Amino acid sequence: MLAALAQGTSRITGFLEGEDTLATARAFAQMGVRIDAPRASERIVHGVDLRGLHASDGVIDCGNAGTGMRLLAGLLAGQAFASTLTGDESLSKRPMRRVLEPLERMGARIESDNGLPPLRIAGKCDLRGIDYELPVASAQVKSAILLAGLYASGETIVREPHPTRDYTESMLRAFGWSVDFQPGNVRLSGGHRLRATDIAVPADFSSAAFFIVAASIVPGSEIVLESVGMNPRRTGLLHALRAMGADIRESNVRESGRRGQGGELVADLVVRHAPLHGIDVPAEIAPDMIDEFPILFVAAAAAHGTTRIRGAAELRVKESDRIAVMAKGLGALGIRIEETPDGAIIEGGKFTGGEADSAGDHRCAMSLAVAGQVARAPVRVRDCTNVATSFPGFMELANSHGFDLAAAPM
Repeated sequence: MLAALAQGTSRITGFLEGEDTLATARAFAQMGVRIDAPRASERIVHGVDLRGLHASDGVIDCGNAGTGMRLLAGLLAGQAFASTLTGDESLSKRPMRRVLEPLERMGARIESDNGLPPLRIAGKCDLRGIDYELPVASAQVKSAILLAGLYASGETIVREPHPTRDYTESMLRAFGWSVDFQPGNVRLSGGHRLRATDIAVPADFSSAAFFIVAASIVPGSEIVLESVGMNPRRTGLLHALRAMGADIRESNVRESGRRGQGGELVADLVVRHAPLHGIDVPAEIAPDMIDEFPILFVAAAAAHGTTRIRGAAELRVKESDRIAVMAKGLGALGIRIEETPDGAIIEGGKFTGGEADSAGDHRCAMSLAVAGQVARAPVRVRDCTNVATSFPGFMELANSHGFDLAAAPM
């Protein structure tokens, strides 16, 4: 997104060839941005400057990308042309009010279907900066406001009840925009320009999480995950697993330069099997592991004793109600689990095998596949087609490292 709005040409390496990122690239191509793909996992983006986008000939389909839709809503609110954002069946059920309300306070005019997509965004709105306190910690909502703030008059300030991921702030700074941020607070002013830069994307912690937990719970395992992004706003799962007794060691820790890894800390993670025990997961680390909760449920189910998870109400409005989906799925595999409004109480035990429904949620599907590696009998996971949303080639990569996964006949 920022490369498209910058002056000049940016090269991105480590680009994930997943459905969400491809949908975002298609959206900018529809708005006149030339994006070359010289090879897999690489993109060259020819920026058109902040005011260089033009209206799409049709609606912009975000697919399953909730992050893409919410961030695009902020970015498109400042354009001179109208836009319509739509998505697949799952995305069309995801609430957007928390994004729409602050954007409308900034002067945007956005129509929705009672807070649900599609979003119809008017053009030629004079946006103004706001001082906004998020009612719920959300990096997506924060980022949407900041992207709108690029086009707003005055200063835009976002305050968070708990610090969330700071990728947007870091990338704005990497692209030359003046932004002041510290955990829980960020401010910027409109009227600047973005300058093209080269960015190498580190290995994704959320994708690594499935292998971290798998190696922790499958006896005899040892695995090395190379060059994983270690942004502290992403690694809450490490704190939880280590508190449960996991054997996870960081090696070759380094801070890469902006033209190397976008200014991110990266490390190689060495993970060995270790007996896990139940814990009370601190609610304050929930924002730092919000996408990793499905796989944490699996670790808790494989641990000895009881794990209590709280502070994770955000899971109710992801691609699925992840609390409900994981509770039902693990329950079908013989695990005692009780849902709570913002989490779950999980009694560690043995996976019996059986059939679990991922409800079309990519992270739930992969988490249940990990559970199947320690089950007493085969596990069949239904509705897995959306795994390519975030992790294309998951099954092939997993099988090459000791998993036993096979596509079931329809």
